Amino acid sequence: MTPSALRNPHLDQLIAQLQQRSTDQIADIGAHFAARADRGEALDPGTIDDDAAGFLADKLVALDHDKAMFCHRLCLALRAKCAVEVGTSYGVSTLYLAQAIHLVATEDGRPGVVIGTEHEPAKAAQARTHLACADLERYVDLREGDLRETLQHIEQPIDFALIDIWPVMARPAIELIAPHLRRGAVVIVDNTENRPPSYRELFDFIDDPANGFTTQTLPFEGGLEMAVKL
Repeated sequence: MTPSALRNPHLDQLIAQLQQRSTDQIADIGAHFAARADRGEALDPGTIDDDAAGFLADKLVALDHDKAMFCHRLCLALRAKCAVEVGTSYGVSTLYLAQAIHLVATEDGRPGVVIGTEHEPAKAAQARTHLACADLERYVDLREGDLRETLQHIEQPIDFALIDIWPVMARPAIELIAPHLRRGAVVIVDNTENRPPSYRELFDFIDDPANGFTTQTLPFEGGLEMAVKL
């Protein structure tokens, strides 16, 4: 018998279904933005306009399974009590993080939480449904709204953070998270291969010695930035 990747066969099955839904949308999303480019309406890198926001409002765009499993295992290695997820969407990557928090909390006999933030109410509602289906909702504090407001109040040290959102919002997110990161905390940012211009402001912050990070782009598809708080 193949061992359960997440130590919960029901959760493995749910995640596989959600990841497949995400994969099935890739062609349509690519076609939409290719058509915009053909009309001379291509987005500036890292930005989002009303058309893009409306088109993506109901799309399930999940973090790749291998990247999400890496985040899950990092939380286990860190014995994380508090993880922050910037860009919850339908809650797929949240499931990986919440399961890690659950395992650590159960094994160590202490509470734990994933603080998630999602701008779209319909996506947040779907995320809550998926978390309830996996019996993990008690480990997640899902906050709806603009992250510049929802991440204003964090009252405990952060062990791990995942930033998987439009690049234009990555800098505001890291600025709000950074003061709460404990030494040795890990921040993961998706799609940073070759440090694209859309992430310039994020890297300006991470590379500033005053902010106390060391960072490396890991060789996952599209790049996965791993920054460690010193």
